[in-house]
Amino acid sequence: MTAPRRAGLLLHPTSLPGGFGIGDLGPEADRFLGWAEEAGATLWQFLPVVPAGPGGSPYGGRSAFAGEPLLVSPERLVAEGLLAEAALSSAPGFAEGRLDGAAAARWKGRWLRESFERFEAAPPAEIARAFDAFRSAPEESSWLDDWTLFAALSERFGPAGWIHWPAPLAAREPEALSKAAGELARERHFHAWVQFLFHRQWEHLRREARQRGIGLVGDVPIYVSHDSADVWAHRELFALDASGRPEAVAGVPPDYFSETGQLWGYPLYRWDRLRETGYAWWIARLRAALGQADLVRVDHFRGFAGYWEVPASARTAAGGRWTAGPGRDLFDALRNALGGLPLIAEDLGTITDDVRTLLAETGIPGMRVLQFAFSEDDSPHAPHRHVANAVVYPGTHDNDTARGWFESLGTEEKRRALDYLGGDGSDISWDLIRAALESVAVCAIVPVQDVFGLGSEGRMNLPGQGAGNWTWRARREDFMPERAARFRRLVELTGRR
Repeated sequence: MTAPRRAGLLLHPTSLPGGFGIGDLGPEADRFLGWAEEAGATLWQFLPVVPAGPGGSPYGGRSAFAGEPLLVSPERLVAEGLLAEAALSSAPGFAEGRLDGAAAARWKGRWLRESFERFEAAPPAEIARAFDAFRSAPEESSWLDDWTLFAALSERFGPAGWIHWPAPLAAREPEALSKAAGELARERHFHAWVQFLFHRQWEHLRREARQRGIGLVGDVPIYVSHDSADVWAHRELFALDASGRPEAVAGVPPDYFSETGQLWGYPLYRWDRLRETGYAWWIARLRAALGQADLVRVDHFRGFAGYWEVPASARTAAGGRWTAGPGRDLFDALRNALGGLPLIAEDLGTITDDVRTLLAETGIPGMRVLQFAFSEDDSPHAPHRHVANAVVYPGTHDNDTARGWFESLGTEEKRRALDYLGGDGSDISWDLIRAALESVAVCAIVPVQDVFGLGSEGRMNLPGQGAGNWTWRARREDFMPERAARFRRLVELTGRR
């Protein structure tokens, strides 16, 4: 049976509007789902929803399993009686249209603790039962104990990272762990409470999406931050030296985004040791991601065929080398354990024959990005080169908006794009949206910034730039009914409804 053609929208929950400094899983998420349904979208793609790393990046998460605490909605807690309504009016005057992570963390941190104290003082029976069930569920307890202790110890010792903790704790000596777990029991209980709230609100979001016929598309970064619960708890699975520091780090060679490559700094995996376990950690990770979403985009798919290994002392990624990844062996194990591979492969960057072979062997759809289609004649990203088993985007979270991209093009690229797309460039966002929806690719996913017609002010991330990313937020007035109707008409015309 041929897979149905689908259309989706790309929007990270932190970019939702609202008055609390950061978008969250509250009523604005429900409103967005309603608008997306009116637009004819049947997929909502978001970025990783793990606790963000330095600079607010969701791709350098401090846990591969935990949810981002700042996504917990205070409005939902008030509705459930888990927070006093006065907490909502205590919010400072956050600016609209821009994420204020530090201020949001300070304010939300206070009321998350208030909700915990309120629960402890008089726990509602149904909530208490649900909290106990969450903590004891095998799929949660396998990572929750490590995360809550890691989070509590991180608060005790500050932001320097676990590598600078007292040696017995950094090395996870059993006696030291047991003592710390006892001393920090209440703090660990609080962090478990926050994860329970995230889980509870996410389940509400999934139900709302299903009722509207909208599937959720998650995102799993290939790597995790060195200062993460996962690296601390599973040092044997990562390429670390005896002191716990990375022997080499991840990155990508010079590319479209950077002349010196991108030095991500994440520790690399010891794929030989992961193989000995049957890839148990990766299976658990994908199972958790598919518990949140219907499809999962796997970031940096090419790293599973071969990854760019950079000496830990290097200042740029230019001096790295290609090293063989786990290849098909990993995906066979995932398929056997999960019963299928409902994944999207982010197969961008330097793509070689081994990556193409792995993609073909697994059958996972790859990506096509229209902004990459006009730098050369007959580009594989141009619509006439697309294949059905693919997901097409005008641009991704790493690209500029369609308008910003077009305005930055040189004369030749601009001419090639206009000759291909038609039009005069005055409505370039919708020119790319139309081209994406007309593609033979089974799925077309459009950043909402392009539906809104935004310029570079709507860009989410500039790869290689250490600060100022991940801060864009929508405004309520951006979600115009006329824009939803225009998108829906194209969805219907292109057979994606």
